This record gives sequence, structure tokens and C-alpha cells, in this order.
Amino acid sequence: MSDTHVAVIGAGVGGLVTALILASRGLRVTVVETGERPGGKLRPVRVDGHTIDAGPTVFTMRWVFDDLMEELGLPSDALPQLQPLSVLARHAWAYDGSQLDLHADRQRTADAIAAFSSPAEARRFLAFSTEAARVYRALEGPHIRSTRPGVGRMVADLGVRGLTVLTRLGAFASLAGNLSRRFGDPRLQQLFARYATYCGSSPWTAPATLMLVSHVEQQGVWAVQGGMGALAESLAALVQKAGATIRYGTACTGVETADGRVSALILGQHERLPVDAAVFNGDCAALPALLGSASATVPRPIPVRSRSLSAVTWATVARPEGFPLVRHNVFFDSDYGSEFDDIFQRRSLPGRGTVYVCAQDRHDAGLPTGSPERLLLLMNAPADGDRRQSDEAEVDACETRCLQLMRRCGLQLSLSRARLRRTPTDFGRLYPGTGGALYGEASNGWMAVFRRPGASTAVKGLYLAGGSVHPGPGVPMAAMSGRIAAATLMADLASMRRSHLVRIAGGMSTRSATTAFTR
Repeated sequence: MSDTHVAVIGAGVGGLVTALILASRGLRVTVVETGERPGGKLRPVRVDGHTIDAGPTVFTMRWVFDDLMEELGLPSDALPQLQPLSVLARHAWAYDGSQLDLHADRQRTADAIAAFSSPAEARRFLAFSTEAARVYRALEGPHIRSTRPGVGRMVADLGVRGLTVLTRLGAFASLAGNLSRRFGDPRLQQLFARYATYCGSSPWTAPATLMLVSHVEQQGVWAVQGGMGALAESLAALVQKAGATIRYGTACTGVETADGRVSALILGQHERLPVDAAVFNGDCAALPALLGSASATVPRPIPVRSRSLSAVTWATVARPEGFPLVRHNVFFDSDYGSEFDDIFQRRSLPGRGTVYVCAQDRHDAGLPTGSPERLLLLMNAPADGDRRQSDEAEVDACETRCLQLMRRCGLQLSLSRARLRRTPTDFGRLYPGTGGALYGEASNGWMAVFRRPGASTAVKGLYLAGGSVHPGPGVPMAAMSGRIAAATLMADLASMRRSHLVRIAGGMSTRSATTAFTR
């Protein structure tokens, strides 16, 4: 094992992936985590004796984890089993009682759209899917797999052909504007506009490049055996098996620097942990508070108006009736634009908000038993948790609107008294520096991709990982950020120690350490 000691602050997915790679490459790694278990936003909750995923619930881009396991020579069954879903999501509209399923099979979705709307709209969907795939292929290398895109580098990587493709597809417009030209049915515009919320943004400000989410989902949506929290537990077990130490219940309260370089972490009130490098796997907006006088060298907190969405969520165990739930369900109200005006302009809970329901005991075969189900309900909200306490009466009214919307779609649901409700104030406490924003900075405009911080910082030996940095929010993207942080750190070590005092296990060269995932 190398004498180089790296601390990873936070045991979210990005931090765990970073720690796993670094420990597997022979470095001495310590992970410090405030909570009592791994996962960060993946951390499940207990409600009435049941474990419920209360954070990310959609698993896509499994190739990110497949590549990670292959790169490290680890068996694929070291991670939880994945069950593919044939129905990606079920959508319902309260104002006309209609329903539409998106399927993993593209032609099945087209057939469903033809019956739901018209054959012409089905053809438009097929064209949209083809173009979403083109956008994805154009951006996977220059964005998703890159260490951090710059305008010049992305233009060079895309080339004239790639830029022409994106321009012709209208990818530099807003997502909502692009969809209004592609679909005549406002319900389909509303359905696909929801992809902006995957990055915590409004469809009217998010870039049309987010149409690539359609392609990502068509490549597969999976249910994770044991829940999303099981993924974090498995990663943590691999981290420890690789020789790293994970210290739960340990808060990092400061990061010391000496001569412009990270030198130690302050844990709790008194403990000092000397380190050679550190990877911060929290929201980057929380980092300045840890750095003291060196805080001017790291990304500043995100302005309130630029924060991504927060949410009001309900984790509950209940017996839903009437509506045929699948794993992922979305209930729409009318006037979609008003939802985002309420949140981003008026900074209030939406009067006509969309409701997402994850029925965590449901798969393609339906519900295996007649027992109560584990449900997570979510409604978007403004990220003002650090500016004002969430008003209980306002949240109660939001809950009533949520239940009424689902009832108008045919779902009869009573929330149990044992439910766990979380508000932007709660998320602000859970994730310092965010105000409750769940996705870092909102993706406003096509230049948003260049505003997210990369893995490197101006403080030598300090790196960033997680959903608030490049390449963005979501479980697979957070995992990619961990790979980028680990590779960047290893490349810096290699350049500092040209005598090869630090060797990368398996003989990986410095060049391949930085480009293994940018091919």
C-alpha cells in the first residue's frame, strides 16, 4: 500500500466510487461520513417497520457500473441484482382522464402513442427517439465521459458534423420550445418536458439537449434488488474489502491547508486527520464553510435564483386502490408552465404541481401480494430551505392538492399517520449549503454544462465528486464524477512523482488513468 493518504469526505455514490478506485490502486484511503450508513441521497428511511427509498429511485445507464467493475477486475454480482422494467413509466392526466405508458420497447411506445393520441404523433415520437439517440451519441464522449468540458474542447470533440447535428436538431433551444415544434399533442410535450426536472430545472430554461434522457431510458430502466440503498451498501462493502477505512458518524468540520495544499481534515471538534489529498463528496456549495481563509479559491455558493429544484416528499406504507400503479408513475395537472412559475418565479409550492409516485414493491408482473405497499410520493418545490422555514399549513395544503390530483386520475390513496414527510427545510439541513436544492445548480441554457465545477480545484490536493459537479446529478452521473475525481487525483500524483514512487496497480499508465473513461 502506498504511503499517500487520501480522505474522502462523504459516502455518497461519488465518494464511494472514488474510494473504491483509489483503494484498489493501492492508496491508503479513509472515508468520513456524517451519517451512520453509506449512500448520501440514496440513504433509505424506515417507516412503520419498512425500508423505503426516499431519494433517487430510477436506475439507468448500468454500463457505468459494469465498466467500473470490469476496470477493477471485480465480479458483477458484487453489486445488487438488477431487474429490467418493460414499462418505463405510467403517466396520467387529471384534466382528461387519459393514461400513457412508455415502454422499453420503442415500437410498443409508438403503438401506445398512436392509440393515445394519433398515428401522426406516433411517427413524431419515432423521429424524436432517433434524434434523441443522435444527441446522446454526440455528447457522450465530449460531455458524459470527459473530465470536464470546455467550450473550445467540446467544439473540437464534436467537430463540424457533431455541431451541425445538434444545431439541426434544435438542441441549443429550450427543451419546452424544442418539444413544441416536435409534438402537436400538448400532453406529449408535457410528458417529455419533464426530463428537465431530472436535472432540477424548468423545461422553459433547460437546454433541448436533455432530450437525450429519452434515449437513456430506452436503453434500460432497472429495479435494484433490495432497493437503491442496497447499491450504496454493496459499494461500501467493496470499498472496505479493497482496504479502505470508512468512519461513520464522523463529521468533517474543516479542511486545513498549508502552502496552498490540503494538509489535514478536522473531524468533529478536536480531531485532526493528516492527509495528502482529499475528495469532497458533498454539495460543492458547502465547501467554502470548511476551508476558512482558503474558501476564496473554491466554487462559491450558488445564487438562490440559480438553484435547482427541491421537493416535498412523502414516504409511506399504504394500500392504493383504483389506479393500476407500476414501478414509476407520473400524475399531471393542467397548465404545466404554472408549476415552474410558482417554483422559480414566485418561490412557492406549486398550485398545480406534478406528482411522482414510486411504488417500490411493483415490477412488471404487478404486486406480488395484497399487503400494504411501500410508496414514495414527490412534488417539486423551490430550494429556499435556508431562507425560510417550510410553513406547515402550506405543506399541508400541498399534500391535499397532491392527493386530490391523484384521485382525479383514479388513484385512491390515504397516507398513513406513520408517513415521513420531508420539505425543502429538511433537505437543507440534510445537505448543507444547498437550501434544499437536490441537483446542484439548475441547468439553465445550453451553456449550463460548462458552469458545473470539475474534479480539480484551485487548492492543490483537493478534488470534487458528486451530483453538484460535472457531469451532473443522478446516480450514474455521480458515479462518473467519482471515476473522474479518482483519475484526476491519480494523474496529479503520477506527475508529481516522476520517480514512480506511486505505482498504479495493474500497470495502468498515467495517460490511461486520465482517459480510461473518455474513450
